[in-house]
Amino acid sequence: MSGRLLRRAALALLLSGARAALGDPGDDEGSGDPEYARGRQAIEAKDWQGAVRLLSSAALRDTRNADIQNYLGYAYRNLGEMPLAFKHYSRALQLDPRHRGAHEYLGEAYLMIGNLAKAEEHLAALRRICLLPCAEYGDLEKKLAEYRKASVIRP
Repeated sequence: MSGRLLRRAALALLLSGARAALGDPGDDEGSGDPEYARGRQAIEAKDWQGAVRLLSSAALRDTRNADIQNYLGYAYRNLGEMPLAFKHYSRALQLDPRHRGAHEYLGEAYLMIGNLAKAEEHLAALRRICLLPCAEYGDLEKKLAEYRKASVIRP
């Protein structure tokens, strides 16, 4: 094999590994649990109370699932129950410090309570985690820009 062909093969292997590493962490974990699956459906339907009930039940059986904790945080955040949202986002990050969704949503939660510095910390974490551009980074970056713009406009 020529050196050029070998370099191309190595680059392709490296990029395929990077793409795999950038996939949603554990996006299908817990999918064998029917309450987890129904909890995700409740999230999509914006049935926040139903999502909390179903995901809380799934969390009792799967105490190490960062996705469940992240979704619980999201549901509680949408219910306006910020202390519980922060608790579950923090647990998700304890379980998986590189969980992109938890960093994004936690950053958004910090913006909701007016803590720009903490939101920026999670954007910086996403910058380190996402080797290639990722949706979570872009979404949080956009929310930060909107927050800054709104802060300048307010009297």
